[in-house]
Amino acid sequence: MVHISDGVLSLPVLAAGWAITIALIAITLWWSKRKGSIVEEIPKLSVMTAAFFVASLIHIAIGPTSVHLILSGLVGVILGILAYPAIFIGLILQAFLFGHGGVTVLGVNTIDMGIPALVAYGIFKAGNKLIPSESLTSKAGLLGALTGGIAVALAVSLTAGMLYTLGKEYTWAIKALIIYHIPIIVIEAIIVGSVVAFLVKVKPELIGSLGGEKE
Repeated sequence: MVHISDGVLSLPVLAAGWAITIALIAITLWWSKRKGSIVEEIPKLSVMTAAFFVASLIHIAIGPTSVHLILSGLVGVILGILAYPAIFIGLILQAFLFGHGGVTVLGVNTIDMGIPALVAYGIFKAGNKLIPSESLTSKAGLLGALTGGIAVALAVSLTAGMLYTLGKEYTWAIKALIIYHIPIIVIEAIIVGSVVAFLVKVKPELIGSLGGEKE
């Protein structure tokens, strides 16, 4: 799992995680307020936060352990830069209600899953503008699959980087983390691609990366 628990990371890493997360939340909220009313985005933000929260409850058994869906790529594609505070809220709920992750590591865990969501948003938005296609649905589906997979891969990489700060004795955990999430990368690519293609067909204004955000 990409949730790191309390008592694992060093104090400097935890402090840096909180500093970066607080800064990114402030920046994303400030930028969103500049572009339009955040109040209007609350219903969509609530739905996607709930989707992110519920995704962690769907566990997939792989060998001696299990992994779960993340959906950070989907959150990024739909919410845009508001994905970061949405994931922070989702992680708070997961930590207090189900004990996933922890409280002191909220900053680090938000980085591990929030930054991939922002990257997914950027890739999807840039790809939509730069890649010509006669079918918006097909293009959105392919970009959604790409960003969905990349978001998971990046989340795993960031989590592995955090664990690497603990020393070589955690190499086994890093290798297991990477190997066990390979199927999740594929599964989330399929899920995000399918959901995005469907939304583009029925309600494209819901997708911030397609211009659903106010400019």
